[in-house]
Amino acid sequence: MDIAEVAKRSGVPASTLRYYEEKGLIASVGRQGLRRLFAPEVIDQLALIALGQAAGFSLDDIGAMFSADGKPNINRKMLDAKADELDATIKRLKAMSNGLRHAAVCPARNHAECPTFRRLLRAAAAGSFEKRQKRSAA
Repeated sequence: MDIAEVAKRSGVPASTLRYYEEKGLIASVGRQGLRRLFAPEVIDQLALIALGQAAGFSLDDIGAMFSADGKPNINRKMLDAKADELDATIKRLKAMSNGLRHAAVCPARNHAECPTFRRLLRAAAAGSFEKRQKRSAA
């Protein structure tokens, strides 16, 4: 299947396919003139790449999910760690959402007088401070 057909079937632009090949995520099996040719399995590889990106994995992480022959070889501990990371993000975002919903209907005269909103501000400031500390330590 040529690169145009892969792009059409997968919805991934040809430029991205060339980039993925350059990064070693996919491999062409030959050429027809100037066009790269790919095995049909590349569609499944692209689906795994899309799933990995949606889950927040880097392209380097995703590259490690393929064996040398292009078949999936996924580290289950890495998946478990990413699931834990997503759960923590969901928990943090849910708390933020709840705080914002409260602030939207809070009966206090202004938000500065609302204890719930003040806790939200302190939590946001603490999270921001933690992120800055982690970045400066790296």
